[in-house]
Amino acid sequence: MIKRTLEKKLHELAGYYPSVVVTGPRQSGKTTLSRMAFPESKYVSLEAMDIRDFAINDPRGFISAYADGAIIDEIQHAPELLIYLQTEIDNHSTPGRFILTGSQHFALSQSISQSLAGRCGIPGVAAA
Repeated sequence: MIKRTLEKKLHELAGYYPSVVVTGPRQSGKTTLSRMAFPESKYVSLEAMDIRDFAINDPRGFISAYADGAIIDEIQHAPELLIYLQTEIDNHSTPGRFILTGSQHFALSQSISQSLAGRCGIPGVAAA
């Protein structure tokens, strides 16, 4: 596997923020980078409809299933989950607990800046 330059920055942010957000265009390596950087983390993708439905219809149950932390891939499919993550992070702000990945688009960026302000690190951004 190719060592990614951004991996060091992800570890730095995860050492401080309870969540780290990795966004970018489709097929740019967000998932690969996140899984390489945090191989010990559980991984869940919101691409599959049953998992997405679980996250949307029972967000507290979904977060409870990953209470120890996880890489949550394709977060843009369940942006309302960010509101529940905010509460969870406020209650237990362990650094690096959640790594969120998603395709770059305006609605996701807006949701992150509103729900996770001060609670997440974003590579290339001072603080969100």
